Amino acid sequence: MSEAVRQTTPKPGSGAMFDQIASRYDLLNRLMSMGIDQSWRRKTVMAMNLPPHARALDLATGTGDLALMIARMHPDAEVVGSDPSVRMLEIGVDKVERSGLANRVRLEKGDAQALPYEDDSFDGCCIAFGIRNVPDRGAALSEMARVTKPGGRIAVLELGEPSVGWLSPIARFHVRKVIPRLGGMLSGSREYRYLQESIAAFPPADKFRALMQESGMRVLEVKPLTFGACHLFVAEPEEASS
Repeated sequence: MSEAVRQTTPKPGSGAMFDQIASRYDLLNRLMSMGIDQSWRRKTVMAMNLPPHARALDLATGTGDLALMIARMHPDAEVVGSDPSVRMLEIGVDKVERSGLANRVRLEKGDAQALPYEDDSFDGCCIAFGIRNVPDRGAALSEMARVTKPGGRIAVLELGEPSVGWLSPIARFHVRKVIPRLGGMLSGSREYRYLQESIAAFPPADKFRALMQESGMRVLEVKPLTFGACHLFVAEPEEASS
């Protein structure tokens, strides 16, 4: 590969890579998950157990689906969504404005590994389908613990290769073969090959749980969803247990 091509090819999992698929990202998510991703997001919001008038942080917010769901399920909450992809955020801001929730939902560019927010500044923090794209996952988890108030919930929703139940081989085939091919056909892009590879490379639930604990969290629950195609990790800052 020439130097010119290397300079113009976005790094896999980077904000620049997601800029290239942003316009069809929501449609592809719905089709590839058969709509189940919305149910997973609802479970994530419920797991955050936000108090009245909460301030919540949604990392890797993308086009804002989870941030908007938090605001709808908690009509008195203020939500901040952060993402490294400018194009995804542009689409998200448009969705926020059309939703009529712009007074309570703010989307902004940011790096999960180095958050600009003060300690203990959010009642709850979440990240959906994004932690596997962060180069230093431990740093991002530590930042999530730092900005979450003692006793506040941290929810991490992430895909993985299904391994539970008799339907898991079918689900694995869907992840390994259907997702990248469908993504490539609909988006005209090879970026969705990275999606399958990143799912396969994500650590098993027990290892990721250990990483969360090493990053300053007390893990409260690890819940497999849809034959283990997705896991919901729920934790709180370690200080809350002392």
